[in-house]
Amino acid sequence: MNTLSFCIMVTIAVYLLLMLAIGFMNSKNNSNSTDFYLGGRKIGPLVTAMSAEASDMSSWLLMGIPGLAYLSGICEPFWTILGLGVGTYLNWLLVSKRLRKYSYNIDAYTIPQFFSKRFHDTKNHLSAIAAIVIIVFFVPYTASGFAACGKLFHSLFGVNYMVAMIASALIITGYTIMGGFKAVSTTDFIQSIVMSIALVVVLGFAVTVAGGFDVVWENAKALPGHISLSLYHDVANNTAASYGGVIAIISTLAWGLGYFGMPHILLRFMAIENEQKLSLSRRVATVWVFLAMGIAMLIGLAGLAVTSTGAIEYLDTAATSETIIVKISDLISQHGIFPAIVAGLILAGILAATMSTADSQMLAAASSVSENIMGEFLQVKMDEKKKILVARIAIVAITVLGVILALNPDSSVFRIVSFAWAGFGGAFGPVMLLSLFWKRTTKQGALAGMIGGGAMVFIWKFLVKPLGGAFAIYELLPAFIFSLILAVVVSLLTKEPEESIIEEFTKAQRGE
Repeated sequence: MNTLSFCIMVTIAVYLLLMLAIGFMNSKNNSNSTDFYLGGRKIGPLVTAMSAEASDMSSWLLMGIPGLAYLSGICEPFWTILGLGVGTYLNWLLVSKRLRKYSYNIDAYTIPQFFSKRFHDTKNHLSAIAAIVIIVFFVPYTASGFAACGKLFHSLFGVNYMVAMIASALIITGYTIMGGFKAVSTTDFIQSIVMSIALVVVLGFAVTVAGGFDVVWENAKALPGHISLSLYHDVANNTAASYGGVIAIISTLAWGLGYFGMPHILLRFMAIENEQKLSLSRRVATVWVFLAMGIAMLIGLAGLAVTSTGAIEYLDTAATSETIIVKISDLISQHGIFPAIVAGLILAGILAATMSTADSQMLAAASSVSENIMGEFLQVKMDEKKKILVARIAIVAITVLGVILALNPDSSVFRIVSFAWAGFGGAFGPVMLLSLFWKRTTKQGALAGMIGGGAMVFIWKFLVKPLGGAFAIYELLPAFIFSLILAVVVSLLTKEPEESIIEEFTKAQRGE
């Protein structure tokens, strides 16, 4: 290992140790399960905003979007960014304050618990089903994060994939299990800053090497379909191909619907110290999301221009194009020790994007096991210390399952992310919106929508989508629509909610 590589590794190591230190510092602040799962509802507006978005973006931000823009142009990234950006804004605008107030009024500190208490489900069927949905989709989602970390270290330093993947899993598990929600939120806030620095530095360097923005744009413009919003660049034939028309664009925009059902993001709304501060959080989160994803897309175009100079070899597959930021970081590191440290910070940003999602998912899944399945559905009696202990054991178990699922280094990270996103959006999104905005929603309707939406994700993905044509759309859209219709129809066909449920709903609507 040469001096520059050593500087990169030391920078990443210091960053990872900092994450563990934050977990240790917060380990004594968890006197009860509310502290462990929601940080005692004392999280500030900036940490709420940035930790929510950092846990949302995953490595998709620093690898997926640049890779798409690099290889096939701006069409798919643009519509994805628009859908996610608008979805982010609407989620903060419509859901955040209502969920914070409603969950506080009924003393709910997990998403499954909110559904059960919202509908006075004394048998906790809603809580159990919601917990199962979270576990089903979050365990493989977490595994994809472990795999991404393993691949990064293996490609950079030649470290054995298995060793790197397990070491990354242990570090993420370490600070999550020690510090709980507050540690996760604090580390996610720091990781969002690291990710932002990485994006700006990489874009600035790549544009400089390419010869300026004009060169970057003209280079992309010269490729057929590369800067079109209705066409994409067909790399195999070097021609412009149709993206799929209005149906394909609507399907891509549908990514934004997923936000209404994302447990690890919704928990941030419930954890803020004061719901009035969510307005500031909304502005910060929305601006950051649009800027971060927009810069990520430009990095793909700038990386393509750098390739044309011969400084980087052409990346001609989806898998290799996703490493464009890694390639640019390697170029930066070749300019001396300080640039190597900067490159290490950029690579730490890629790790940050992955870790900030994995830790939140682990905590949400662990709370589902300890609180919702064992404590509420199975009625296992536990004091506060035992609840936290069971949650920590659940985190370890989820880590083990995640590591097992990540054993294959050739597994597709983003295919898993896309499917899990659809799962939560379809199962939870419509039910959450109806729970907050329609007082006529019944427990039976919520249960039908949750089960139907989750099932439709599998049905559409594996049975309908392969038919092709108009059916080849992202499974989130049909799952969301089916769940919404099913929840409304079943609610109208069942007995109206009792008066006490209506009173709680009205109180939350008035902001009391």
